[in-house]
Amino acid sequence: MQLFTRFFIFSFLVLTSLYAAEKVVITSGIPVVTSSNDLNETQRIQKETRLAEEAARKEKQRIQKMIRQYTDELNQLEAQISDENVWIKSYASYLTSLEVKRNLDKIKKRIKWLSKHAKTSSDMDELAGLTSKENILTSQINKLKGDSSAPFSKLITPPKIDEVPTIANPFEIFTGLSLVKTIDANYEDYKRRKENLNRLIILLRKEVDLYKKLAELNTQKYADALEKKQTELERFERALDTMTVTLDVYQKRLEIAKISINKGIQKQVYRLAKIGVAVLVVFLIFFLLKLVVKKYITDNERFYMANKIITFTNFTVILLILFFNYIENVSYLVTILGFASAGIAIAMKDWFMSILGWLVIVFGGSIHVGDRIRVDMDGMKYVGDVLDISLLRITILEDITLTSIMQNRRAGRIIFVPNNYIFTRMIANYTHHSLKTVWDGVKITITFDSNHKKAMHLVKEITKKYSKGYTDITRKQLNKLRQHYSLKNTNVEPRIYSFIEPHGIDIEAWYLTNAYGTLTLRSVISTEIIDAFKEEDDITIAYPTQKLNIDMHSDTPVAHNNELV
Repeated sequence: MQLFTRFFIFSFLVLTSLYAAEKVVITSGIPVVTSSNDLNETQRIQKETRLAEEAARKEKQRIQKMIRQYTDELNQLEAQISDENVWIKSYASYLTSLEVKRNLDKIKKRIKWLSKHAKTSSDMDELAGLTSKENILTSQINKLKGDSSAPFSKLITPPKIDEVPTIANPFEIFTGLSLVKTIDANYEDYKRRKENLNRLIILLRKEVDLYKKLAELNTQKYADALEKKQTELERFERALDTMTVTLDVYQKRLEIAKISINKGIQKQVYRLAKIGVAVLVVFLIFFLLKLVVKKYITDNERFYMANKIITFTNFTVILLILFFNYIENVSYLVTILGFASAGIAIAMKDWFMSILGWLVIVFGGSIHVGDRIRVDMDGMKYVGDVLDISLLRITILEDITLTSIMQNRRAGRIIFVPNNYIFTRMIANYTHHSLKTVWDGVKITITFDSNHKKAMHLVKEITKKYSKGYTDITRKQLNKLRQHYSLKNTNVEPRIYSFIEPHGIDIEAWYLTNAYGTLTLRSVISTEIIDAFKEEDDITIAYPTQKLNIDMHSDTPVAHNNELV
């Protein structure tokens, strides 16, 4: 303003001098020329005028140069401010919402006036157009809802702190750590927003200073822009003050939440450490128990079963430790299980029956690992050795047996038998308890004219010869078995039977053999019987045959009507 005042005074003096120098007296239409002194004064004034004009021109160029310099600096600041897009966009959205509201208010007033005074068709068209525009602006207001109430309302509001969960089990430790990480991230984000706003305000202050300088050079052009920038700066500064106060309060709230979460985590870690020590002690005790069992139980099958029972008991104790550590109210758990047991029992009937079957098998001792058993499943018979007895099923390795040869024509399969089959299916144990032998038999048919007594004697001698070792073993095993069961018939010698059949005499030999190798002894005895029968002249092996009788006698032909018949 001072520069403009000085420039105005200087211009007024120059114009006054020009008027005095060019003064001409005109009388009766004839100009009067001044004297030489007046001419010199005129020249002096003209020179001063030129100098003043030159000075004014230079001052104007200087002012324009300064305006361009300030404008360039403003452009650079605008380029830097555009990077702070979050706050600028929020403020622009606020201004837009205010502008939309003002326009909507004007439109509503105009619509209200036209609704009462519209008479011509042009008024009606204007009313329809304004109504459509009102709907559009209303939808925009709904989209910008909240922006017109206060600028930066979303940016200056800190992130919501979720309710701090109670860390009641080890799995919630990860939830707590994740929540702590989220809290730290939210705090850093809010702090970053405040720092961005602080940098933006520094740039805006520089911008306001430049607008002040431009307004001093050209008040008319830059006064309105200066006022808008000052208003914008004031709003951003108020937002910064709000964020400064809010950040301190928000930080304290976050610290309280983090302290609560960390306490819960420490409590669970301490509880886990106690449980870990208890579990380690339990494992150590049961490990020593397994060593004792291994030392004093020499039978592999009994050792395997004892090992399984110890392992099951070990895990049961560990589960009980976990339950009593993490179930605050055991009676509440019992109530829940009581209500849920009915539905669970129906939905998981087969599982529960298998677990019950496992208990019967393990504690009843009917089947052990290594036993040879036969299972009837869905019309098929499977004979094999027990590999494992788990909580839900028995695992069998199918062997080559007479059943495999005569019926299945398959062997070597792994058969999984649910434990509940012990209640509903036929399961035969060939090696129950200490008994490792079974009765097997060979049948051979001889003709009716063969010496059947001699044949039975040969068969008996052969079977006695090859089954003698198994007979002695069985005799000892049956004596042990008497301690657990009532045995009436303990005859272990081979038994020979003969039966009359339509095509000959069947001789059957039954003998004791190893339950795991019945086919081998059957094959040996069968070939020996055949060889022995072939050496005898009065013994013939019978097999399906046919006999054809032909009568060779014929009568003399007779004549009939001179023809031989």
